[in-house]
Amino acid sequence: MNKVYQFIEENSDMYIKWLIEACNQPSVSAQNRGMLKMKELVKTFLQRVDASVEEIETDGFPIIYAHLDSEKEKTLTFYNHYDVQPEVPVEQWLSDPFKADIRNGQIFARGVADNKGNLIARICAVHAYQQVYGKLPINIKFIFEGEEEVGSPHLEYFANQFPDKLETDGVIWEGGTRGVKDRRPHVGLGVKGICYVELICKGAKFDLHSSEAAIIENPAWRLIWALNSLKDEQENILIEGFYDDVISLSEKDRIFIQSMDFNEEEIKKLYGIKSFLKNVTGNELKETLTAEPTCTICGINSGYTGEGTKTVLPSTAMVKLDFRLVPNQTPEKIADLLRKHLDKSGFHDIEIRQSHGIHPFNTDPSNRFVEVVLESVDQVYVEPPVILRNLAGSSPMYKMLKNTGIPAVQIGVANLQSNYHAPNENIFIDDYIQGIKVTAAVMKNFSQ
Repeated sequence: MNKVYQFIEENSDMYIKWLIEACNQPSVSAQNRGMLKMKELVKTFLQRVDASVEEIETDGFPIIYAHLDSEKEKTLTFYNHYDVQPEVPVEQWLSDPFKADIRNGQIFARGVADNKGNLIARICAVHAYQQVYGKLPINIKFIFEGEEEVGSPHLEYFANQFPDKLETDGVIWEGGTRGVKDRRPHVGLGVKGICYVELICKGAKFDLHSSEAAIIENPAWRLIWALNSLKDEQENILIEGFYDDVISLSEKDRIFIQSMDFNEEEIKKLYGIKSFLKNVTGNELKETLTAEPTCTICGINSGYTGEGTKTVLPSTAMVKLDFRLVPNQTPEKIADLLRKHLDKSGFHDIEIRQSHGIHPFNTDPSNRFVEVVLESVDQVYVEPPVILRNLAGSSPMYKMLKNTGIPAVQIGVANLQSNYHAPNENIFIDDYIQGIKVTAAVMKNFSQ
């Protein structure tokens, strides 16, 4: 593999240019901005490694499927997405979010960490191996979707309609991170699920003068009272049955969690906070982050919030909530329990709109593919890996891999301060190059 690593180093400028080319093309799925151009660009990149490329049409943005049949026994699949989050608030960016900027060894651009850095790194790894050895040691498949940032509504359709395209021995999924100071690479074996809902409370047919509040119910207050019934001040979620399906951590789970590097003081300084919820620290803090479900208010809207005063009694109030779910919980059941809770608490009138849901997903840590990835990480990085049994965030692994038994592992080019979904999204150039190398190592090691 040293020849491949050397080729990657010698051609790093070319691979950086590939990534910059991808980042400079907007592809905001939530706004249907630049998506078709990005789709065509992705196909161009795949053609650079002589992959057979297909465009899978959906009711939304197409899924790009490509494969390289090397007539080998094993197949490795790369899942990534070519859409990105909106770049707002634009005024907080130090450079144009869609004109990649290199500063102090970092690349700043919308999507560079989530997920174009990983998408391009996988293609670069295949390219480098081809240039050195001609033929790949393993069959390769690429599954690149364009709707991950809006909940992957058609990924399950792809899995159901094209099971032959899904057949594989292992998946390198999207991406992981790396520590900023200790530089330890993070290997993820699973993700939390999510149940995202809107609660809508209605009052009068239209907004009224606030003097009417003496006799007309205010839906904003009613929504606040409903929200107050969901969680107590100790962060306990009060929905009956919410915790029933939560599985206790195994001893191996706890060992993985304890291996996490979580610099509490650095994170508090970065976020500008004095302490974490309930003042938890150490292993309890890490278990809370990765292994406990949550209920979060993402946004509230009601009445007049513009400049100056407007004495108004709002006619509607709306809140967006997300529940992060752990293995064995499902978004469908949580939404049902929420409805029952509101009804039982006297809030029958509050409407629930379920925006989207994602099931949690985990790969068995004893799976041979996990061992292969860890071996590859050991070969490329000096620092020992941090094994994350379960990430705090969510990803549509379940939609594509449910009931398949296919293992999926996350390794990637981002870092703990990559500012996912935020202004000044970034990765380190060194992490990008190392990410190409470790992908190539996985290809070789898994073939053996």
